Amino acid sequence: VQLQASGGGLVQAGDSLRLSCAASGRTFSSYNMGWFRQAPGKEREFVAAISWRGGSGYYADSVTGRFTISRDNAKNTVYLAMNSLKREDTAVYYCAADSKYSSRNYQTYDYWGQGTQVTVSS
Repeated sequence: VQLQASGGGLVQAGDSLRLSCAASGRTFSSYNMGWFRQAPGKEREFVAAISWRGGSGYYADSVTGRFTISRDNAKNTVYLAMNSLKREDTAVYYCAADSKYSSRNYQTYDYWGQGTQVTVSS
């Protein structure tokens, strides 16, 4: 499956953004999906994940209550709604697909999008 992330940009602290990740292929609905991010000089970190069934997903503590992951299997797309953005949310955001697990561990994911930059200014 191929993934294309979009929706990043430059915003001010407190603003909102919605990232999208469009997937190619007919098997999107069978993949668990995740969002990760990587800031300059830092390791890639887990942000949110949602199982192939959908549902509420789960989140890193740093984004709980501010970010919401969702998916639309009819559109082959997973979303990350980000509210109350903070400077520390600045990073390149990646979407990823996992055929077996719904995981916080980036190493289990099989496919990755190219990333979209989110920059939050104060």
